[in-house]
This record gives sequence, structure tokens and C-alpha cells, in this order.
Amino acid sequence: MISPQQQLPRSLSNRIALATIISLSLLGAGCSTTSTTSDRTETADAPAAPGVAQAPTLRSPDVVYVPTPQAVVDRMLAIAKVNSKDVLYDLGSGDGRIPITAAQKFGIRATGIDINPERIKEANTNAQTAGVTDRVRFLNQDLFQSKFSDATVVTLYLLPELNVKLRPQLFAQLKPGTRIVSHAFDMGDWKPDRTEQVGTSTIYFWTVPKNPPANLRAVRVAQTTPVSSQAGKVYAR
Repeated sequence: MISPQQQLPRSLSNRIALATIISLSLLGAGCSTTSTTSDRTETADAPAAPGVAQAPTLRSPDVVYVPTPQAVVDRMLAIAKVNSKDVLYDLGSGDGRIPITAAQKFGIRATGIDINPERIKEANTNAQTAGVTDRVRFLNQDLFQSKFSDATVVTLYLLPELNVKLRPQLFAQLKPGTRIVSHAFDMGDWKPDRTEQVGTSTIYFWTVPKNPPANLRAVRVAQTTPVSSQAGKVYAR
């Protein structure tokens, strides 16, 4: 028969062995958790696979955003004689009111181009509310890098120097007879076919000629002076 004094060492030994097994198990579990966390982190930080297109980073807007009054929008479309067969591009489209109005009134296809992604989000929301998403689209692009050669009507609300900078691109892409209408600002040496006052706003209208003069087609680098929000100058509506 084994005395209690003889059982104590064996009991202690068993406890030590059990504690060792538990510790090793916990250590193993801890290593597994650490490894799994590390794997998740590496996966999240891994670069995109080759061949996956990355969206280009656009520059900041040239000037601040000021919306075109709706009365001016309506008159711009009237002066351009927009009809159901037209394709309209709004360069610097802001909240999308010109393409949306054109689609609502005339059922045409219209495209807005704006460099500011926040304006694009706003315009898409407005188009959805107006129920014209089947006819209107908005592109987050630099208008000086955009393609709009299928336009029959182009609308603008830019600074004078930006209009002049854009002028050669308009002549290069647009077909003769395309109508261009601008809120507030002219195109330098290219004299408008018509001007009209709506309240405190001036609207300018041109028709693309068959053979634009060489001086109007020349590329000129405009020096854009930064403007404050108090100046009322715009890049997009």
C-alpha cells in the first residue's frame, strides 16, 4: 500500500505535466493566430495584379463651382435651338442641370464632363431623381483631354482664358454647324453669332464654321490666375 507521502510527488508530477501540455497548446494556438493575422495583412496590402487598370488621378479644378441659374439654362437651350435629334455635351457640368434639363425637355442624349468627382456624384443623383439616367451620363474627366466629336450642341460655363484654351480643341473635334453656347464668357477673337442678356447673365452663341481662320485654330497656352470663391468665377456649374 502506498502512503499519502508517497502519492504527493506523483500527483505533483502529473499536475506539472498537465500544465506543460496546456501551455504548449496555448502557445501553438497563439502562433496560429499570429500567422493568420499576418496573412490577412499581407493580402490587404498586396499590390494590384498586373494588367488591372488603375483610374488616373485628375488635377484640381481650375476655378470654383458656381451653379448656372435655371432661367439661364433654359434660355441657353432655346438659343441653341436644341431639338430631339441633338446630342449635347456640357463641358464642366457641375450638378448636371444642363444635360438633365435637355434630356427632360427634348428627350435627347446628353453627356456632362467634370473634373470634380463630387460634382459627378451629385449629378448622377440628380439624374436619378429626374428619371433620365437612360439618356444622360456624367464622366469624371479633364475636359481638355475629353472626346466629344459626336456633339451637335456644346454648352460651357468657363473662364474666358479657358474658353480660348479650349477653342482649338472645339474646332478640331466638332463638325461644321455644331452649336456652342456659353454662359457669361466669350471666346476672345472668335466673335459670337449672337449675345443675349438674361437678368444679370450674358449668353454667347457660336456656330462652328466650315473653315475656321488659322488664328482661331492656333493652340495658345492660357495663364490661369487662381480665383477665390468670392470672385464668382467658375469651372463647373
